[in-house]
Amino acid sequence: MKIVRYKSDGRVSFGALDGVSITPLEGALDALKPARDASPARAASAELLAPIAPGKIVAVGVNYRDHALEMGRQLPEEPLLFIKPSTCVIGPGDAIIYPPQTKLMHYEGELAIVIARTASKVSQADARKHVLGYTCLNDVTARDLQRKDVQFTRGKGFDTFAPLGPVIETEIANPDNLELTTRLNGEVRQHGTTSNLIFKCDFLLSYISQIMTLLPGDVISTGTPSGVGEMKPGDTVEVEIEKIGCLRNIVAAPH
Repeated sequence: MKIVRYKSDGRVSFGALDGVSITPLEGALDALKPARDASPARAASAELLAPIAPGKIVAVGVNYRDHALEMGRQLPEEPLLFIKPSTCVIGPGDAIIYPPQTKLMHYEGELAIVIARTASKVSQADARKHVLGYTCLNDVTARDLQRKDVQFTRGKGFDTFAPLGPVIETEIANPDNLELTTRLNGEVRQHGTTSNLIFKCDFLLSYISQIMTLLPGDVISTGTPSGVGEMKPGDTVEVEIEKIGCLRNIVAAPH
């Protein structure tokens, strides 16, 4: 099932996208079902939002071997974790705002895991029981600020720095073998597969849950392959992942 979050007739709902129509869903994230007495909406007339509004995004740095080489980093012995605030999130088609504080803003296409139910001290074997599905995320980064600060909070925490979507795909049997492509103005800039993740999806969920409780709707962003590069106002960036779809955003100058 492809889950979307959308606005129609002034109301925000979850829905199941099926071609040109959206079937409204209701219930908890781990038990979504077709809403009673609700009519399907036309996808073309609905406003697609970020498919989830996470309480937190737990992101993983340097988690592809080729990206580690690109950044001149040694392969990590443990996952390198950082938090992106919920205020970073925007949806498909929304504008990434280029902050005046940076002179070097990068795209980073990533596979994201969406949590369905509370996860605390979960084993790898049970990790999938806590997953709603998978989506695309662009871990937008002010690279100059990241390098200046050494740590990641400011460089990765600006408003609009976490485009997310377009859907949550719930029927991916193996998230560790998906093709990922990032395009800038139609030109392929990143191309890899999640088979090259240093730390795989189930391990990451288990590892993170030993440190902090993951709540329904939280997101784990699993890292980016090589090919990260600069975006400027006027650019269009696309993150496309096999079986999920294409997340497309524009870059805009600050208002």
